[in-house]
Amino acid sequence: MSVLPDILAPGLAVVFCGSAVGTASALRRAYYAGPGNAFWPTLAEVELTPCQLAPEEYKSILKYGLGLTDLAKTISGSDHVLTEKHFDRNGLRTKVLRYRPRILAFTSKRAAEEFIGHPVDCGLMGETIGETALFVLPSPSGAARRYWDPKHWRELARLRGDAEPPVMRHRSRSRLNWAHWR
Repeated sequence: MSVLPDILAPGLAVVFCGSAVGTASALRRAYYAGPGNAFWPTLAEVELTPCQLAPEEYKSILKYGLGLTDLAKTISGSDHVLTEKHFDRNGLRTKVLRYRPRILAFTSKRAAEEFIGHPVDCGLMGETIGETALFVLPSPSGAARRYWDPKHWRELARLRGDAEPPVMRHRSRSRLNWAHWR
């Protein structure tokens, strides 16, 4: 059973994907609800939403063309409590292929690295899932504050405004190799 439900619909502009719901978020039954979490303020600051939403308003994110999910759906807590068995890579891949968002934005390098299978930097990735571009953001968690930089969030907002993310304009994009997960 999922700690929090996915907030997904066909054809969204951006789906945000974290590692797992944090402890405070699980207790409040709302995404990105931890003290000091910059997710909701940043969405408003970079104009992905017209105003700052409260974590408990997370279901309303769909009306802005945005969605929410996590790589580990059945556990809550900080990244250090997550192990290999918690990550549902195939489940996330299936969701992305089903709903076909323009961009899957990982809200931490850990989530992206666990999903993709190799080290990553923040920003637009060369890999895709079908026609969905992959983007890596610095974690908005209060626990990751020393690594916080909203510049990649601004870049994502600019891409959302483009008709097509740049990775889609190139024929030489790479697709993820799923063989290493068997």
